[in-house]
Order: sequence, then C-alpha cells, then structure tokens
Amino acid sequence: MKFWQSRRAAALLFVALLLGLFLVRPGVNRLRAEIVRSISLALGRPVEVSWVKLRLFPRLGFDLENFVVHDDPAFSNEPLLRAQDVNAVLRLRSLLRGRIEIARLSLTEPSLNLVRSPQAGWNMAELVERASRTAVAPTGKASSEKRPGFPYIEGESGRINLRLGAEKTPYALTDADFSLWQESENEWGMRLKGTPVRTDLNMTDTGTLRVEGSWLRAASLRDEPLHFAFRWQNGQMGQVTKLIYGVDRGWRGTLTLSGLLTGTPGDLTVQANGSVDDLRRYNVLGGGALDLAAECSAHWDSPGHVISRLSCTAPVDDGVIKLQGSVANFDDKPSYDIGFSADVPMQLPASLLRHSRRGVADDLTASGRLNTVLQFVRPANGEPALADGSGHITDFRLSSRTAGLELAFGHVPVTIAAADSAKNPLAKKARPKNTSPRLEEARLNIGPVAIALGGTEAAHVRGALGLEGYDAWLDGDAELARLLPALNAIGIPAPQVRAEGRAKMDLQMTGEWSGGRPQSSGKVQIDSIRTQAPGLNQPIGITAADLFFTPDRLEVQNLLASAGGGPLRGTISIPRHCQSGDCPVSFDLRADRVALDELNALLNPSAPTQPWYQFFSSGSPGSPYLLSLYAAGKIAARLFVDRKFTATHLTANAELKNGKLRLSDVRADVWGGKHVGEWNADFTAKPPQYKGSGTLQHVALEQLAEMMNDGWIKGTANATYTVTASGHTAAELFSSAHANLQMDAQDGALPHLTLQGSGPLLLRKLSARAVFQEGTFEIQDGQLQTPDAAYQVSGNATANRTLNLTLTHHGAAAFNVTGTLARPHVRPISAETQAALGP
Repeated sequence: MKFWQSRRAAALLFVALLLGLFLVRPGVNRLRAEIVRSISLALGRPVEVSWVKLRLFPRLGFDLENFVVHDDPAFSNEPLLRAQDVNAVLRLRSLLRGRIEIARLSLTEPSLNLVRSPQAGWNMAELVERASRTAVAPTGKASSEKRPGFPYIEGESGRINLRLGAEKTPYALTDADFSLWQESENEWGMRLKGTPVRTDLNMTDTGTLRVEGSWLRAASLRDEPLHFAFRWQNGQMGQVTKLIYGVDRGWRGTLTLSGLLTGTPGDLTVQANGSVDDLRRYNVLGGGALDLAAECSAHWDSPGHVISRLSCTAPVDDGVIKLQGSVANFDDKPSYDIGFSADVPMQLPASLLRHSRRGVADDLTASGRLNTVLQFVRPANGEPALADGSGHITDFRLSSRTAGLELAFGHVPVTIAAADSAKNPLAKKARPKNTSPRLEEARLNIGPVAIALGGTEAAHVRGALGLEGYDAWLDGDAELARLLPALNAIGIPAPQVRAEGRAKMDLQMTGEWSGGRPQSSGKVQIDSIRTQAPGLNQPIGITAADLFFTPDRLEVQNLLASAGGGPLRGTISIPRHCQSGDCPVSFDLRADRVALDELNALLNPSAPTQPWYQFFSSGSPGSPYLLSLYAAGKIAARLFVDRKFTATHLTANAELKNGKLRLSDVRADVWGGKHVGEWNADFTAKPPQYKGSGTLQHVALEQLAEMMNDGWIKGTANATYTVTASGHTAAELFSSAHANLQMDAQDGALPHLTLQGSGPLLLRKLSARAVFQEGTFEIQDGQLQTPDAAYQVSGNATANRTLNLTLTHHGAAAFNVTGTLARPHVRPISAETQAALGP
C-alpha cells in the first residue's frame, strides 16, 4: 500500500498514462465539453471551442481551434477574447483526481476587446471582480490543493481593441504580449506590452507601452488594493500627435512617459514623469537640442470623480514652472481650480521659438526673467470658467550676432484680459475692476512695450496668447536696416535684401497652437528706400510704396521707383506660402524711359563687357534667381532706347516661367510706324535660344536710314519678319542668327542709286523677300517698279553694307550694282555682255 502512495508509483502511473494515450489516442473531441467547462469556470465567462486535438509533447495538453470567450451582453455582443489557435496545458495531478484542469492557456495572435459601458464600467474590471470572488486556487497552487487553479493566461502578437459603449474606437494595441495569473490566495498579477496605433491611419514609431501590476482580492473592485507601473517610451512626437488628434501636428522628438498607480480604484494616488528629447518642429533642423521634462502627482477619487492634490513641476535651468489645483466631475462637466506659476529665464521662450519656427537665428539668445501667476476657475454651479492673473518680464533683451540683432525691451507687463476687438490692438480696453474675463475669451497679453528701431518715433510691440492660438502686433516707425534683421532673426519672413530707409508699420501675425503656418497681415508704408535686391548689380531707389500683407499675397501698390534709366511706377502682387509652383508674381509696371545699356548695367553681372541677356542664362552667376522665378504681367515704357534705336509707347505681356521668357502682343511706335510681334527666349538651353516674329506697318524709311547715319532710302513700307538666334554674346548671336524678311515699300527713292544717268532712282514699289544667315542678306523674289520700268532684283548684301545685286528687265540682266550702300556702283549690262556671260 505504501508503494502506491510513493512518488515512484506516481511517476510510474504517469508514464503508463502517457503510453496509453499514445497507443489508444482517445477521441479527445468528445472531451471538448469538459475542457470548455473547466476554462469557463476559471474565467467566469461563456467559452466556445470548435475543435480539440490532443498534444503529447512537449507538455501534455490540447490544441484548441477557434477559441472564443464571450462577453457579458451588458457590455458587448462581440467576443471578449478570440484566438484561432490556443494551446491548453493540463495539470497532470488533476487527471489523477479524475478531472480536467487547465494549467496554462497560450493564445497565438489573440484579439481582445476592452469595453467601457457608461452604466457598467469596464468589462475587464467586472471580469476581475467576478473572478476574485470565485473559489479558485492560485496559478502556482500546491500539490495538495483540491480546488481548481486559475490558469496562467498568456497571449503573443495579439491585438487589443477599445470600445466605448456602442462605438468602436480606432485606438488599439498591436503586437501585444500579455499575461494574467493569480499570484497567491488574494493577489493577482498581469503584464502587458504593445504598440499603440489607430486602425484608421497608417502609423509607425508610436513607441512601446509596458504595463505591469498586481491587485489584491477584496469584497468589491473599488476596494481592491492595487499597484501598477506603466512606461511609454520611444514614441516619436509626430506619430504620437497623429495617434491622439488623427493628424501629425508637425512636432518631432522622442517621448517618454512613465508612472505609478497605487491605492484602490476608489482612492488612487497617481505619480507620473514625462520627458521629450530633442523637441522641434518638423521643418527646423538647427538650434541645438531642446529637452523638456516634468513630474506630476495627483489623487483620484473614483466615487466623486475628483482629481485633487494635483501638482506638476517642470524645472527649467534655475527656474521652475508649476501647475497645481483640483478638478471635479472629470468625466462630465468639470469644475476646476487650477493655478499656474512660472519663474523662468527668458532663454526658455527663445529656445522654444528657435525650435518651433523655421528661419529663426540659431544663435538667438534672450536675457531677462519671466515671473507670472495665473488662476483658472470654473465653479461647480455651471457658471462660465474665468481666468485671472498677472506678471512681468524684467530686463528683457534679444540678441543675435549672425543676424545683427540687438533689441532691448526692458520691463514688459503680463496680464490676463478679454480678447481685444478694437481696431487698434495696442490700445487698452477698459473693463470693470475686480472682474475676470471668461476663459474662452481670455488672452494672456504681453506688453505693449516700446522698442527703438531707429524711426522718428518709437515702435510698439504686443503679443496675446489664447487657448487656440496667438497674435502679435508691431506698430510704429522703423529703419529698415534694423527692422529686417530683427524680423528674420525671430523667423518672420522678410526680404533678404540690404535696405536703407524708413518704414511705417501696422502689422499683425496670427497662429494656432495646433501647428500650421502663421498668417501675417497689415500695411507697411515705405519712404525713400535704397535697396540692393538679389541678382542686381546696382541699388534700386524706391521713393514710395504701400505694402499690403494678406494671408495669401503681398500687394505692392503706389510703387514709385527708379531703375533701368528712368522712373518706374506700378503694382506688384507676390504670392506667399505657395507650394504648387503655379503661383506667379503678378505685375503691372510702367516706365517713362528704359535704356537698354542702363538695364544691362543693372542686370548683367559682367556688364559692360557682356550683354544684358546673359543675366538670365545658365552661365551667369545671377541666373538661379530668374531661373526659379515665375512672373507674369504687363510692362509699358513711354520711351525705349538702344543706342540709336528708339521706340515709343512700348507695351507687352510678359511671362517668365522655368527659365523661359515670353513677350506677347509686343506693340510699339517704331520709325513712324507700328510694330506688333512676339518674342520668346529659353534661358535653360545651352546656349540660350531666342525666337521672334512680328509685323511693321507704315514705317517711314527715312527714319530707318537716319538711324543708320546714311540717307540711302525714302518712302514708307510694311514688313513681316521671323528671326532665331542662340548664344551668350553679341558675336554668338550675330553668327547664329537666321531671319526671314518680307518687305513692301512704295512711293520712295534710293538717293544714292542712279540708273542710266537719270538721277536718283525713284521707286513706285519695292517688294522683296530676304533671308539673313551668316551675316549676309540674300534677296529673293525682288520686284522693283520705277516710273520708267520694272525690274527683278536678286543678289546679296552683307552686314557691313557691301552690295552685289542684279537688276533684270524682261528676263535679261540690265544692271549690276556693287560697291557699298553709301557709294553704290551701277554698271549697265549690254546684250553682247549678256551673251558673253551666258552659257
């Protein structure tokens, strides 16, 4: 009898049992009801299993297929837990007692639904509370324990979904590993690791959440003592904000959040620590590292829904930021009394600015100290929330060596006030004493404060911070040499030009805390400005202009400047924040006089040795500016001068895009007649290519001859032309030029030309088609009608005005014209000579 009670006998029986199971292989699927009953008893929930297979190795147990744990209908009609494959390990000792008892449930890729019902609370809380009242033994129970033991439940690579009432939220934990067990008679334990995600978004780098804790058995869940620790680490701020808000708010950095929960669910103490390393905006790369950290503690009273003894502290260098107070009715209509205080060096706001705005000078530093105390109160009687408080900044100064910035603000007041709806935001709005503004209307006003920007009067600056965003105003006179570096240093886009002169400003900038580009608006009046613009060789003088800033464009109106040889007037509209590349600069510019030589000196970096057009070409140091510019508009000049050539009343539609210039509907008064045409230039080609075409009507040929310093022709003419050329220099353009000219002249004369001693040749009509290439005009299909005869004209004329022409009458050559345009030589051709010249 003693042998059968010994360990040796138990081992022998175990081996015999395994051998019997291996040989006999009972129909374990018939045991499914018993297995389901055992698991259901342990979990306190209905369990369903589709199929059961026996597993002998490595440990005796069962493989369960389509394992489902149903939830309480009060929470959800969907399963609490589902797994396609589950391994259930048997307690071998339970077999000796004639029953099936599960020691471990291992779930592969399980799906767990956490549900919160407004009436019943959390489904897992109810499950834990029910299980704590069930007479089950600990997971690692003693061999003599006869009660069924709570199984060790573990899941690998699972998914935990969150449902609030009937609404299935997009929040979930993926790649979740979890385990649940009963540590001792009255203590339960759990572990969880997973990746927070949103199922409606594609997300990466949200970090890893780890939770580990235990709780003790009690009469009710509210009174169960618990101890939980959690840690969320390596969460990237862009993905974390996308997880919370559904959109990436544009912040970058690494988030770490850890905490400890102790007490009971009805009387809970919470401690938390949070930090963000290398915090910055997505488009800010410099500025050094910015690390922020805070620690908080609070007490949670579940029955009263009250957060009390809230205290958060964030150390900053030799200062500190504190948040203290309490919140009641947290889940419904909260009432609160929150106090905020800050005693920090102003370098903190400067660092935040460097890391939150693109373009802020990397070496922007601030001196001074901020001291402020604010209070936010919302009574429990349903009255609106109020805000109150005040503070000041002492000895405030901003400086940047690289930006040439040095601004002294001195003492700056900080107050809480209602939103200012006055037209002048710098004016103080009176309100009754001893009253606090509503929180939704409240603004933390910083300033106004006077600053010296070199103007005849001091400028004023003020800021206002609200719940949704912020505003800033700048009003007054300033010298541009001080204003522009100041704006650029703090990240407000300003022209990257060297400018001297004065400006009168009324500007406002508005932004939102949620991110996005701040919007600026207002007006700037500039007076007597002298500026060196990018790509220009000489300063431009701006006598006056009005600049109007809108969220989308910068409108330059009433412009009066001097460039290219004379006064320039007009308007310019410049797009702001354009991302598509299809937002042109619009302009309407009018000049009294444009001189091509002076325009060349202004635009061409190699002037005067190279022509103006090289400014646009890829070989020019100034080319990237115009190659990247997209501009379209109208130009007009009362007088256009190119050495001896003049044109009046010049107008054209101009478009410059992707390095290609198009001048369409080019109209001008030329040589007493009218010109209409179109010119195109491609500065992206190597070398640049040019193409033009047009018509000339009623041209006075005497004016053409006068420009050539030789009165070789008289009369009026109409003409059409096409021309192509390429090159960087005038010589390259001339050698590559190819042109077609069709001219029709009438009622004129060729004063230098005499046929048969009859005096200057009079012409009733002259029509000819000429082709110009390689420096020579080849005349084709020429027709010359004089009072005495009609001739066909052929031959050529070179660019240096040498002639070789033949005049044919009735099919026979009559005259040969050689020499130069100024001194032509006419030689009659007799019949004998013609015959001798024939074949």
